[in-house]
Amino acid sequence: MFIEQLYTDCLAEAAYFVTSRGEAVVIDPIRDIESYLDRLKKHDARLKYIFLTHFHADFMGGHQDLARATGATIVVGPTELKTGYKTHVAHDGELFTLGAVSLELLHTPGHTTESSTLLLRDQDHEPYCIFTGDTLFIGDVGRPDLAQKVVEDLTQEKLARMLYHSLRHKIMTLPDEVIIYPNHGAGSPCGKNMSDETYDTLGHQKMVNYGLRADQTEDEFVTELLDGLTEPPAYFPAMVLGNINGVSSLDQVRANSYKPLEVNDFEQLLKENPDITILDTRPPSAFVKGFIPGAINIELDSSYAIWAGTLLKDIKTKLLLIAPEGRTQEAADRLARVGFDQVLGYLKDGVEAWEQAHKPIDKIPFIDVMDLPELAKKETVNLLDVRRQSEYDSEHIINSINAPLDYWWKSMANFDKDTPYFVYCMGGTRSSMFCSLLKREGYHNLTNVINGGFGDLKQSSVFEISDFLCPTTFL
Repeated sequence: MFIEQLYTDCLAEAAYFVTSRGEAVVIDPIRDIESYLDRLKKHDARLKYIFLTHFHADFMGGHQDLARATGATIVVGPTELKTGYKTHVAHDGELFTLGAVSLELLHTPGHTTESSTLLLRDQDHEPYCIFTGDTLFIGDVGRPDLAQKVVEDLTQEKLARMLYHSLRHKIMTLPDEVIIYPNHGAGSPCGKNMSDETYDTLGHQKMVNYGLRADQTEDEFVTELLDGLTEPPAYFPAMVLGNINGVSSLDQVRANSYKPLEVNDFEQLLKENPDITILDTRPPSAFVKGFIPGAINIELDSSYAIWAGTLLKDIKTKLLLIAPEGRTQEAADRLARVGFDQVLGYLKDGVEAWEQAHKPIDKIPFIDVMDLPELAKKETVNLLDVRRQSEYDSEHIINSINAPLDYWWKSMANFDKDTPYFVYCMGGTRSSMFCSLLKREGYHNLTNVINGGFGDLKQSSVFEISDFLCPTTFL
């Protein structure tokens, strides 16, 4: 038996490759399937099953392409939802053999109604590990507010109560030495308190995970789970529907998105399609010094795919890409992972080619984080903190305004369009995204604080800082 966790940092997502005696399964594959095909070849194994622990809301799965490439059966948990492709709908407790081992599907609704956990039993039929999907994470449990966006007559509370019973009666009854392999880690929007660790034993999680406390009542669990739960990203419902109904093959998407465009062709597309969004994936330090007017900055080396879905919201948005040299295909593929299939190409030779052709360039004023305290000694500065509300509530500069990047379209109401502001986050990445989004909406009085953020500003004696509150008190 061989188990490999395939972790995609950009999505904070873990897929799994399991093989035994020439047979293999893949659990929760992402859209680009090359890594799974490579492993099948390496292990000389036949892919027997592709398991979906649920219909994912945060990424577009590769189950269709993988099934087409291998002939494997796609397996989902108990559901009345009709998919746009062939699946085997398993029943609770159904057993699937894999070489010398087996996988038992445990129906664990709560995150969604079809959510399931896969219990892997070794060749002696002893429980070895569980693949928990979004039901149970390390340090957290799944959020119970996603299925209600797709299925009628569901509420957060109903799902939370389902999750309580799933955890108590299906998972916590397993031996403490069983290993937990979740679908996500820290950075994913599918939970609110995930650990950086990506696996652990059930016994240890019973000691440290708030959702697995032995003395916790159902009402206490529901209250704690729903308290402080933020609104899910706007692209989630479309992602769920895509995973249910089916999407185009990635090869078809790549045929358009991998297209290099000369400056004049790029410009012509912009003129013909006023609804196109230019996505500039360069680092903020490069972006603020010059960009194509109207471009939005989401750095490729950030949680790029998650931020793209969160900030752009509509996965049908038509996009043109600006990417660092040699990384255009990566930029397009990572967008496809969250369902952005309308990438019409990328600017060949980047912004440098645009400038050399004497096309218009826009800029965002910026200031180094170390210079802001000195400026604040001489004049009044208006501060805009674009960190998440939980970060701001934990600790912030007194009299600063919180305008969370996650909900930038709502945050615009928090401040005056004509007042100059200095915009900061924790390191300079989120503030650049925010400034670019707002500049596109006509906000021209924003100065981006670069090369640092709140952590640096609070070290100076210039700004008054609020009392620290532990973030876990309001997560």
